[in-house]
Amino acid sequence: MVGLPLAGKTTLAKILEKELPALRLTPDEWNTRLFGQDVEEKEHDERHFLIEAMLWEIAARALELGVNVILDYGFWAKVEREDYRGRARQIGAGSEIHFVDAPEAVLFERLAARNIQLPPGAAYIPEAKLNEWIPIFQPPSPDELEARV
Repeated sequence: MVGLPLAGKTTLAKILEKELPALRLTPDEWNTRLFGQDVEEKEHDERHFLIEAMLWEIAARALELGVNVILDYGFWAKVEREDYRGRARQIGAGSEIHFVDAPEAVLFERLAARNIQLPPGAAYIPEAKLNEWIPIFQPPSPDELEARV
């Protein structure tokens, strides 16, 4: 799953996990259960990366067993997407990108609504954080979206 927070990645991932079927791994759900609402804490990024690494170990084993896996990570950078495609190839698994996009105005509308009443497992995101993250995001190229390994 590729996209910014609030674009609808987890919503689509939940649909796909039933349709395929697949094991859905969403780091935010793990992070909030383990550490609460820590997005503004200095340890957040380190914790989040550790959770993603651990979830990849679970994903790799599931893929080796022939189970479909949905990594609901966001994959904001092209280099990160390429890294995980390579990891999948190394264990003989295929991969594809599901890109979920939404206009910035929609992201901020969804953010305001969600922060009022957080769904279970959802991370509270301050508006300032979303403003920081938008320019960092690298949307996938048409070539990335067409590639199915």
